[in-house]
Amino acid sequence: MSTLLQTIDIESAPNPAAAIIWMHGLGADANDFVPMVRELDLRGLPAIRFVFPNADTMPVTINGGYVMRSWYDIVANDLGRHEDEAGLRASQVKVEALIAREVARGIPLDRIILAGFSQGCAMTLQTGLRQTEKLAGMMCLSGYVPIADLAIKEHTAASLATPIFMVHGRMDPVIPVERAEQSRDLLKQLGYQVEWHEYPMQHSVCQEEVAHIGAWLKRVLL
Repeated sequence: MSTLLQTIDIESAPNPAAAIIWMHGLGADANDFVPMVRELDLRGLPAIRFVFPNADTMPVTINGGYVMRSWYDIVANDLGRHEDEAGLRASQVKVEALIAREVARGIPLDRIILAGFSQGCAMTLQTGLRQTEKLAGMMCLSGYVPIADLAIKEHTAASLATPIFMVHGRMDPVIPVERAEQSRDLLKQLGYQVEWHEYPMQHSVCQEEVAHIGAWLKRVLL
């Protein structure tokens, strides 16, 4: 059995009644989105436990084999024609272990949100689409559906009830907005309810996006 990923846990108030497992992007770490907790408007929401995990380190092919924190290998910048299925599935197991820990700590599945930026967004969808029970939501920032042909076959009926929040920058040079739009359209075709926003930004987060995240959290957690 693999060891549980290291996490930074922040509770917005005592006795959390909801949890957000928030995954960083390639080469970042658990600290990356910690400042976001202070920026979000959480007024009126129940106490939330924010769980920021560290991905394991691995050599990343597209970066010359340099070892960094990564949820899966990036083999080529070819918009998904060569994807690290084994790495995606291995990290999915680790994310599911974090979900199980939240359930053990008293948070029901339908009060748990999976969230992530870039690679972390891909992991949110890799994991969330395959859950056998409804989650509170999937928050998908500047990413895409990985191994999409398999997601079509493997997504569950229960996961169709999980609302999806998906945003992207129109000038993103890392993951072109077209790839995110293809993922959005695929999810809608499969029957998911997707709230979509795009912003005049690159591969980053903007203030308008933070406001939209806060409003969406109120919709799915109140």
